[in-house]
Amino acid sequence: MRHFSNFAVFDWSGQAVERPKGIALATCFAGKAPKLHHPPWAHWARADALAWLLKQANQQSDLLIGFDLSIGFPFNDAGAYFPGWNESPPCAPTLWALVDRLCAGDAHFGASSFVGHPELSRYFRHQGRLGDLYGADKAGRLRVVERASRDQQSSRPYSCLNLVGAAQVGKSSLTGMRLLHRLRGTIPVWPFDPIPASGPMILEIYTSIAANAARLPKGRTKIRDHHALERAFSALESPCPPQLSRYDDHSTDALLTAAWLAKAAQRHEFWQPQLMTNEIAQTEGWTFGVS
Repeated sequence: MRHFSNFAVFDWSGQAVERPKGIALATCFAGKAPKLHHPPWAHWARADALAWLLKQANQQSDLLIGFDLSIGFPFNDAGAYFPGWNESPPCAPTLWALVDRLCAGDAHFGASSFVGHPELSRYFRHQGRLGDLYGADKAGRLRVVERASRDQQSSRPYSCLNLVGAAQVGKSSLTGMRLLHRLRGTIPVWPFDPIPASGPMILEIYTSIAANAARLPKGRTKIRDHHALERAFSALESPCPPQLSRYDDHSTDALLTAAWLAKAAQRHEFWQPQLMTNEIAQTEGWTFGVS
């Protein structure tokens, strides 16, 4: 287990525009209050995020970076991401490459071409339409880590094959996979890659796990004022950031989760989850913070 000194969290978005309102970045030095990083324009573009990440790689920053998305799809339940499709990839990095290839014509790291693919669309739940291979249950297929998270009550994740509703993470996961493919060989991603001795590393986080650790009420985990932010940081026993000019869900999620990650990264059990086999690590990945 490596001891990182700096931490970052991207609250991510699957919105098919150049500058989604849902992207926020916060960084935290261990023992310090986290801070927001503002983009070159009013909102972050995914290209801005890629440039920021490449800069960290070039500088070999001692940085653990959390992304609020699913970095793999369900595999363990059926022995494939897309059972019955002969082009279903064998592991997560090849899944990222497939998403990026099929979406090469989608601007801004969008993923509309992937979910609109005549074969692949059958595995997703769309607005007003349920793919015939999505599954019998509207809850959808879950990864092993998502079932474990529900069992441990650390969060209640939705299937990442669900593209409907405010809580869905399918679209943001697909846009994130395109980004991860572009970073392949530049920044390692846990648990697919070995932990590097130096330089940055990326992992998957869920902001709801940080909210749960901060004792925010279930179903009311969004922070929209400084008083609520102070209470949450007090529960985490972390220094609270100063007053923000504007309180929105994405900024406060990123701040709170960056502070949580700075503490969670010191916990050995989060780096070696009991249910994470080598196959799961290479296909479905894992959400950091689920033991």
